[in-house]
Amino acid sequence: MKTLNPNVVVRETAQPAVLPPEKTLLDMLYYMQMTRELEFRIERKLYRQGKIVGGVYVGRGQEAIAVGSCIDTLAADVVCPSHRDMGAFLIRGMSVRTILAQYMARKTGATRGRDGNMHMGDMKHNLIAFVSMLGDNVPVAAGIGMSFKMRHEDRVVLCFFGDGATSRGDWHEGINMAAVMKVPVVYICNNNQYAYSTPLERQMAVENVADRAEAYGLPGEIVDGNNVIDVWGAATRAINRARSGQGPTLIECKTFRMTGHSAHDDAGYVPSALFQYWEERDPIARHEKFLIERGLITREGADEVKAGVNREIDAAIQIAENDPFPEPEDCLKDVYYEG
Repeated sequence: MKTLNPNVVVRETAQPAVLPPEKTLLDMLYYMQMTRELEFRIERKLYRQGKIVGGVYVGRGQEAIAVGSCIDTLAADVVCPSHRDMGAFLIRGMSVRTILAQYMARKTGATRGRDGNMHMGDMKHNLIAFVSMLGDNVPVAAGIGMSFKMRHEDRVVLCFFGDGATSRGDWHEGINMAAVMKVPVVYICNNNQYAYSTPLERQMAVENVADRAEAYGLPGEIVDGNNVIDVWGAATRAINRARSGQGPTLIECKTFRMTGHSAHDDAGYVPSALFQYWEERDPIARHEKFLIERGLITREGADEVKAGVNREIDAAIQIAENDPFPEPEDCLKDVYYEG
């Protein structure tokens, strides 16, 4: 471990001092596989078949971040995901069928057919929907955390965003408010090196997103975003800190976006060597290797996890494709007050 400044900690990838329970370690593999396979079907199959007409943004290569952060959240906690955090939706309880119906604009989707995108949430699962102005959820999370503090509730907010969002004004305002008020929020940055096509060095003069924490008086921690156990460890520390009344933490997860910004983007502006470098650090392959070496699963067992995930997705697609579209007049429901 090395220190850049008193408030920013960089944790080197090594054998962690504390590991999650064995069941959690195995659940991590399931949720990362489900995230990747579900997004593969959405982006590479359904979108290209013309069954999805909205925007498609996936987090291939970033699965460890949402999974490692959310896997130990409590039902009463609140999660504010962004557009590359599919694992958060799955862990919090949104079904695969609902997610697929959402993308295919079916009535059974999270927005009941109003959208065909990741702009979805579900208050039953304490999932807060986001919009395209990424970074807008940062002050929202601060407000939610403030309400928990005022009510003396033992609840924590996890708020996700990308590196590009940290260059927006509302991000800085929200972080500052959360720090001043010492609200129970964990801010998690998916630093995947590109904000659409803008590389990190062209959008910020500091080396790390976590360096920005010091200016607002909250701790920042940098972790390997492609190691699900490292992410879990950082999130656990930050969640415990928030629950104990010590305020927010900023976690920067170093990772890489193994696709273009969206399904229509071929990422031609990204040097091919970067893809090769990060492919060798694939979070799912690394976690599988860890589990096999510790005797928690066999190679055949890991393959069966993937096969089981595909069977689940096959069944959910069949159901979602047969779900009805909304009636045209449904677009006016819940828009205007009707008494």
